[in-house]
Amino acid sequence: MRHIIFIAILFSIAHQTVAQRSRVDEFKMQQEQIRKSELLRQLDSGVYFMDIGEHVTADAKFRYVLENIKSVPSDLTFYFGKNSFYLEKYKQTIDWLTKYIQLKGTNGQYSTEAATLLKSAETEYMKEKANEIQKSGEVLSVNYDIDCGPSGKVVCPVCKGDHVLVKKGAFGFEYNTCPYCNTHGLLTCQQYNLLLRGELQKVN
Repeated sequence: MRHIIFIAILFSIAHQTVAQRSRVDEFKMQQEQIRKSELLRQLDSGVYFMDIGEHVTADAKFRYVLENIKSVPSDLTFYFGKNSFYLEKYKQTIDWLTKYIQLKGTNGQYSTEAATLLKSAETEYMKEKANEIQKSGEVLSVNYDIDCGPSGKVVCPVCKGDHVLVKKGAFGFEYNTCPYCNTHGLLTCQQYNLLLRGELQKVN
């Protein structure tokens, strides 16, 4: 009889422990959802201020999201790059808009605008380089994990998706397999972020 009671007590304790863990996990999920919703509100607020020309305020909003979000949404790479252009931070603009185009290609919602702004930023940046003007406080995307979207794949920026690197040598063109991507010229999101940081190891 005592043995049965003891087993019943152990079962009850185990059940309570599982239930408590479940409540803790649920609470953590709720807190994370609240936190994510707040960050999205800050992002929307940044877009609003950018659209009405309050670019310094928009920059503060976008930086807050960047500093607190786990994985940077692709749309934020566009918004931050676009707003940086109006702040005349052209290197920062080039960096972030390039990431957007790499992620979305020519079919993204903002791809056409991003390409136009990128070209303008490159022109202005070359003028700055010629005048040796340095911009301070620029935030480069290499410091963040970029969210590659639902596919989890990105066209390799090294070989442009061809999986082949072409180099002109003394005896003509040399063709070498890209040492980073798969046979389809693609990188996983993890590989892409490692490549941005210069940490991706060559596979061949």
